[in-house]
Amino acid sequence: MAGGWSKDGAVQEQIDASVEDAVRRARSRLPQGESLNRCCECDAPIPEARRRAVPGVRHCVACQAGFDEARAANGFNRRGSKDSQLR
Repeated sequence: MAGGWSKDGAVQEQIDASVEDAVRRARSRLPQGESLNRCCECDAPIPEARRRAVPGVRHCVACQAGFDEARAANGFNRRGSKDSQLR
């Protein structure tokens, strides 16, 4: 239910647009192109199964896990932000 001058469904349209933007941003971060045979960080071989599963892969599993942990540590603390909104 929209209120004021906004049309019905406006809130859902805004939610849908936010989700579409997030999906577009996530897809743009996916590796593209031809996969490397060796990790560009540690020079370890990248298994054939990983190269087929992740097109454009540039890192071995160990290095990628380290990058993912670092990225997750810099993310939003959604639980903290929700708590602060409730107070």
